[in-house]
Amino acid sequence: MKKPSDSRVPASVLAAGLLIAAILMRSALAASAPTVTATGIRLNAPWKVKIYELAHTHFLHPAWGWQHSERDYRLALRLARDDHLKVDKDALFAAAFLHDMAAFHPCADRKMEHGACAALQSPAILKRVGFPMRKIAIVQQAERGHMYYSNPGHDPTAIVLHDADSLDFLGDIGAARMISLTGAKAPSFAPAVKTLRKFLTVIPPRLITPAARRIGRKRLAELRAFLDTLQRETYDGRAM
Repeated sequence: MKKPSDSRVPASVLAAGLLIAAILMRSALAASAPTVTATGIRLNAPWKVKIYELAHTHFLHPAWGWQHSERDYRLALRLARDDHLKVDKDALFAAAFLHDMAAFHPCADRKMEHGACAALQSPAILKRVGFPMRKIAIVQQAERGHMYYSNPGHDPTAIVLHDADSLDFLGDIGAARMISLTGAKAPSFAPAVKTLRKFLTVIPPRLITPAARRIGRKRLAELRAFLDTLQRETYDGRAM
């Protein structure tokens, strides 16, 4: 296949490349690189340090920033461990921290699903930071299939990321994420509550792994209790 010229490279990919170049320069000037993430994930490869610094510096959002990525990675590992699934931890780390990057660096095609956009953008970034590119197809599959409404396919790495990401929409953390999207100028957080009510019915049936279904039942009850209490405290939703 003929390699496309630079003029044909999507603008979103070029922007992502410039971003990672800035991170690499900053990392080179730093006195010391982090060895663990905020929650204690070991950064045991130089490329992981660079991806984590990229996320921690530029993917800043209460609903889908680096904290969401970190939760997804840890929960996905838990699902793999509990169900004895063999996953590629390198691919899982990369996909977990880059799967929502289109929220910060949108694709030129605004109609492209954000997981598909991440799969388009991430190879250039990962190649530049020294990721083992023989694993890139696993990363892309996990990125494309991470949403609860997506089909992750049969690869265990993609499946556990899909389930972990779905679980992060449930429980008290799901409520916090959705309500955080309301913003200071919104007249009400009722639309977020409506979305959360929808999650109660649409997400649990889409969980794939037995471990995720077990956790999902607990988080489902947690979210339902939160919403029911909120309904009472807002006078049956009339003062929400």
